Amino acid sequence: MTDRPANTLDIRLAPVTKANRALVASLELAPDQVDFVASNAESLKEARSDRDARPRVVMAGDRVVGFLMYEAPDDDDEARIYRFMIDRAWQGRGYGKAALRQVLDEIAGLGHVGHVSICYEPENEAARRLYRAAGFVEEGLDEDGEMIADLVLPADGR
Repeated sequence: MTDRPANTLDIRLAPVTKANRALVASLELAPDQVDFVASNAESLKEARSDRDARPRVVMAGDRVVGFLMYEAPDDDDEARIYRFMIDRAWQGRGYGKAALRQVLDEIAGLGHVGHVSICYEPENEAARRLYRAAGFVEEGLDEDGEMIADLVLPADGR
C-alpha cells in the first residue's frame, strides 16, 4: 500500500465485498455533515435486503475513500443515487466529482436509464454545488424535505 495521495484519475468504483465491508462502515463524515447522509453501516444493511440496491466503494488507488449506493431497476428508465459520501479525511481533493462521474458513466452504461435523480438536504451546499456542476437540475423538495435534482443522460448515438 502506498501513502501517496491518489489523483482523481485513480478514482474508481468497486463492489462491496467481505474484505472491504468493515472499511466502508468505518468511513466518517465531518461533524457538520453527519445529519446529511445515513450511516454506511445502515446503508450496507439496507443493501442486503434491497435487491435493486447497487452499493459501490469509492477507491482512490488502493484506498477506500468513499461509498455510494444507487438503484436502477430494469423496468424503470430512472436511476436514483441515494447514498453518496467521501470520508472527511479525503474531502476537498476532487474525489467526489470524480466518483460522481464514474457512477454516472456506470449508470449510462446500463443502457436502459434515461435520467438520474439524487436527493440531498437543502442546506448541504457542497452537495448542491457538486450536483449542479455535473448538470443536475433541482426540481423541488420531496415529502421528507429533501431537495430532488434530476439529470437527463445523453441519448446514445446522438
